Amino acid sequence: MNSFNSPSTKPIYHGTQILWYILSVIETLLVFRFALKLFGANPTASFTSFIYNITHIFAIPFLNVFGISQVTGSIFEWTTILAMFVYWIIAMAIIKLFLMGKTVSTSEAAVKLKKEEN
Repeated sequence: MNSFNSPSTKPIYHGTQILWYILSVIETLLVFRFALKLFGANPTASFTSFIYNITHIFAIPFLNVFGISQVTGSIFEWTTILAMFVYWIIAMAIIKLFLMGKTVSTSEAAVKLKKEEN
């Protein structure tokens, strides 16, 4: 049985697709946060307030890592860039864990191990 027809392939595929979707939503919201701050959006506007409120939970762990670069109302929020990078790294690590659970044949394992040795 090759690894593409394994019973574990479909759930792993769906798991990685769900994870990519979640990461895409978080990254998109953080891009909006970054752009709104950069362009000095009115924080009391409904859309701006919504984005700041929904992304605050994702930005909290990183808020005091860097200082704020501000020029006449525009804020370059380094912490949002850091958050986006860290969430991407976490998603990649989780996907690698999912893929470790994929069934492989003995010949596939031998080829992959040989590549890792080099």
